[in-house]
Amino acid sequence: MTQTNTDGRSATKLHLLLALALGLNAVLAGLLIVRWQAGRHSVSRRNSPPASMPARMNMPQSASAAAAAGNLLAPARSPASDLSATPFAPMRISAQRLQRIGVTIGRVGWRDLVERIRAPGNVSVDERKQSVIQLRFSGWVRKTFVNRRYQYVRRGQPLLTIYSPQLLATEREYLLAQKNAGALAASPVAGVASGARALLSAARERLRLWQVPEAELARLNRTQQAGQYLTLFSPVSGYIVRRKVLPNQYVRPSTRLYSVAALNPVWVYAQVFQNQIGMLRRGDPAVVTVDAYPGRRWPGRINAIWPRVDPATRTVKVRLALSNPHLRLLPGMFVNVSLRRPLGRQLAVPASAILQTGRRALAFLYRPGGQIVPRAVSLGPQVHGYFVIRRGLRANQRVVTSANFLIASESQLQAALGSFAPPPPGAGQGTELAAAAADHLQLSTRPSPPRVGVNQIRVQLTTPQGTAVAGARVQVTFFMAAMPAMGMAAMRVSTVLSRGPGGVYTGSLRLPTPGIWQVTAVASQDGHTLAELQTQVTTG
Repeated sequence: MTQTNTDGRSATKLHLLLALALGLNAVLAGLLIVRWQAGRHSVSRRNSPPASMPARMNMPQSASAAAAAGNLLAPARSPASDLSATPFAPMRISAQRLQRIGVTIGRVGWRDLVERIRAPGNVSVDERKQSVIQLRFSGWVRKTFVNRRYQYVRRGQPLLTIYSPQLLATEREYLLAQKNAGALAASPVAGVASGARALLSAARERLRLWQVPEAELARLNRTQQAGQYLTLFSPVSGYIVRRKVLPNQYVRPSTRLYSVAALNPVWVYAQVFQNQIGMLRRGDPAVVTVDAYPGRRWPGRINAIWPRVDPATRTVKVRLALSNPHLRLLPGMFVNVSLRRPLGRQLAVPASAILQTGRRALAFLYRPGGQIVPRAVSLGPQVHGYFVIRRGLRANQRVVTSANFLIASESQLQAALGSFAPPPPGAGQGTELAAAAADHLQLSTRPSPPRVGVNQIRVQLTTPQGTAVAGARVQVTFFMAAMPAMGMAAMRVSTVLSRGPGGVYTGSLRLPTPGIWQVTAVASQDGHTLAELQTQVTTG
């Protein structure tokens, strides 16, 4: 009996433990489900656009998603696409519209062009006019007569006096050889007289190689006494630009005593940017002006172009040689350099007529009737507001010289539509689409002009005689070109209108963003186009 009660209590405890375990598992499972659902909601909130985001940013991510929503927003080009690869198409614009957007027309013609480059420069010493004064023997400087930098010296002017044991010994050898040559001149022994003369000649040549002045040799012959000090004279005229000698200084043949530079002529180094260096040649004329002397001009020519680009300034040194008789151009002076290179007679066009897209250059030809045709051109240098034309244009052709960016945008829109059709009369003269007609197709919107959001489209299709056309397929397309600078892709919104009585076709179309839209309406039947309309509208 006791054993039975014990077994019953054990079973009851086991059941309680199992129930408790099941309850804990259910609670944990519920917590996990709640946490998973909360995570899904948070991910959904992160992926969904905020309510304040512009409508254009909320466009469907694929063409299939857009078609399911009733619209087709297919980006024609990626925002990161290269604008220079965008195609351009011909177009026809009325004279009134050209005048309204400020388009001017110029001509391609032949011109005598002269390339002018202005560059800063610095005056430098002509390296061909620099001299270094040194001795060819050792000694001690006794006295210096030229004792300061930038002192002007003339050729033959005394510079210093020096005592040299080597020079003194050589002068004494010379005097001794001179005496022996005179005493042995009448010797009957063969070779004695000639040997004495050879010793005298060798001593005299050693003094000359040491650049002992002829005046000193004349003094030796006259006085027959070796001098204790020798006076050194300047071999050139100029300014002392460097001085390395002082009184009582011991000097060697390697010691540079003075550096002398003549300042007539001088060199001018102009700093020319590397993109202009290809226009210059040796011998091209140049003019130098200095702020210190208003109205004064120094003509010169290019005599050297350095084969090196300064990595810090991206400039190349161009050297000019200038005459400087009055020594007004001083080394280190800042000057203005004007370089000229005649280019001869060149086919040129105003620089404003060229639109450079990065990889190519375009000009827009203007033909009678308002037709504008883009033309790729190959350019030469730009000279005083004109581009030299290498290829792509001919003389006397008329080109657009202003508002090229607007013309290029219109040309890209025409190319994006896929075909060229001249715009109808009055196209672009307003922002409303009401009563815009091409042949026998009339298109209007409600509201007019259309706005962002859903708009009602109505097309009236009739024959040229006014008879209603039924059973046609009418498709209306709104297109906006890409704007890479703003990071926006091209947009296209299209809808097929429903057929109604009396040649009236209606439908709705949602515009996602404001801006200028290119509108195309095409009516077709059995694969043949009945009517087509192209215009543009600005949505609010």
